[in-house]
Amino acid sequence: MSDGEARIDKWLWAARIFKTRTIAADACKNGRVTLKGERVKPSRNIKVGDVIDVRKPPLTYTFRVKRAIENRVGAKLVPEIMENITSPDQYELLEMTRISGFVNRAKGTGRPTKKDRRMIDDFTDPVFFDSDFDFDDEEDEF
Repeated sequence: MSDGEARIDKWLWAARIFKTRTIAADACKNGRVTLKGERVKPSRNIKVGDVIDVRKPPLTYTFRVKRAIENRVGAKLVPEIMENITSPDQYELLEMTRISGFVNRAKGTGRPTKKDRRMIDDFTDPVFFDSDFDFDDEEDEF
C-alpha cells in the first residue's frame, strides 16, 4: 500500500463514521458505502480527495477524504481527516423524520413506549363536546 492510501473500512472506522471496523466492513458489503457512485468492498483503497457516500437511513452522508489514515484518532482531529459535504436537504429530511416521530415506526422496533401510546391515543380518539355544552345558549347572548 502506497503512502496516502488506506482501506475504506479502516478509514471509516478511523474517521469515527462507524463505531467499529466490523460495522464499517458490513456497511461496505451491504452496499451502503459508495465511492464515485459505485458500491465498494471493504478492502478498496481510497486516497486524498475521494468523495464517499455513506447511507445511514434516513440520511446519505457525503464525506471528502482529507487524509487517508488507518489508525483511529481523537474526535477533535476528525476535521483534519475528512470534510463533511452532506447536502442541506439531507439534514432537512432528518428534521422531518424527527418531527414525524412515532407515525412511521420502523418494523421490529418493538412496542410503543407509554408516552408514544398516549400520543397515539390522543391523536386517534375522537373529540366529544362536554355533555353540559348547549348550542342554544350562544344565541341567547346577542
